[in-house]
Amino acid sequence: MAKSMFRPSEKKLNAWKESRIWVTWVYKVTADFPADEKFGLISQLRRAAVSVVSNLAEGSARKSAKDQAHFYQMAYSSLIEVLNQLIISNDLMFGGDDKFHQKEKKQNIN
Repeated sequence: MAKSMFRPSEKKLNAWKESRIWVTWVYKVTADFPADEKFGLISQLRRAAVSVVSNLAEGSARKSAKDQAHFYQMAYSSLIEVLNQLIISNDLMFGGDDKFHQKEKKQNIN
């Protein structure tokens, strides 16, 4: 499919654009997790991160403000889920402590 044919409204959302970058970061960090976490934290983190972006996209396509708010709330909930899983991953020393702190400094997350 040509890029010019695909111009969904979610492309206008800054949160959606930033979340796409963030999902890529989550995939890169989890690539360094232990192999035995493939069906554990790796899968859970990746699915939740993708859920953030997907819910932002779906919400942006909804016509009513109530429907949009519902999907944006789901995106926020998935974001909190990922944050919790990253904290657990950091506690378990998965992915390298330096990667988490670099992202915290860049995003001003504390």
